[in-house]
Amino acid sequence: MKKTANPPEPTFEQALAELEGLVDALERGEMSLEESLTAFERGIGLHRLCQQSLDAAEQRVRILTDARPDAEPEPFDTQ
Repeated sequence: MKKTANPPEPTFEQALAELEGLVDALERGEMSLEESLTAFERGIGLHRLCQQSLDAAEQRVRILTDARPDAEPEPFDTQ
């Protein structure tokens, strides 16, 4: 059996747009129960991804706005 590579994670903007689309679809109420559960599960994953991105951005802002005037900004490792 051939192993397939995982698709790359979406960017914050892509994840947020997909999450908004899922919320709209769920609110319309036109999905079956199974489709709704699958969409909900995907939405939870997207929410977590967005939250991680926001947490990382907040950390970068804190590093850049450090109150110590002599502090050098630290490089941010995106990995």
